[in-house]
Amino acid sequence: MPLINGNCKFTTEDGTTHIITKRWDMIIAFPPCTHLTTTGARVFERKRADGTQREGIEFFAKILNADCDKICIENPVGIISGGDYIKKWFPDLCKQYNLPRQYAQIIHPWMFGANYTKRTCLWLKGLPLLIPEIEKEPEIEWVEWIDKKTGKTKRQNKWYYECSCLPTKDRAKARSKTYPGIAKAMAEQWG
Repeated sequence: MPLINGNCKFTTEDGTTHIITKRWDMIIAFPPCTHLTTTGARVFERKRADGTQREGIEFFAKILNADCDKICIENPVGIISGGDYIKKWFPDLCKQYNLPRQYAQIIHPWMFGANYTKRTCLWLKGLPLLIPEIEKEPEIEWVEWIDKKTGKTKRQNKWYYECSCLPTKDRAKARSKTYPGIAKAMAEQWG
């Protein structure tokens, strides 16, 4: 976090020392969603108790409030964007960082050339909405199965379903990847 507002000195992994004497021109951030996404709601009580959720919220909020004119933060739907969750459990953070904060745009990988759905939120400051290359959702391959616990039919896009079959560590890594088409659009449209 000491680097987020610029005016700093740091060394990259290759051993090169860099000195930044101004603010950053732009910040495009992909903070971990582990403690923020609503898919983890079943363990929120534990994350509140051990402090990891507070740390995740503060990390996100510090990026969102960085001293930079152009900021994009990518994250899935979660507790940052609304509802009463943060207000109820972290009222001090609400006040300090002006939370919750609604996202500016929702995108999917299919909008940028990948044949997958993955609802992704963008919080934008000083940047225009990302313009999709594809307007109409393509035919996406879906997998259906009967949930053994509830007996109800469940449905996921094939990519997400296949990720669900991976070991936990690999599953989280695969699901959190940014698709090259989205990264390319950010570079071309905002660069």
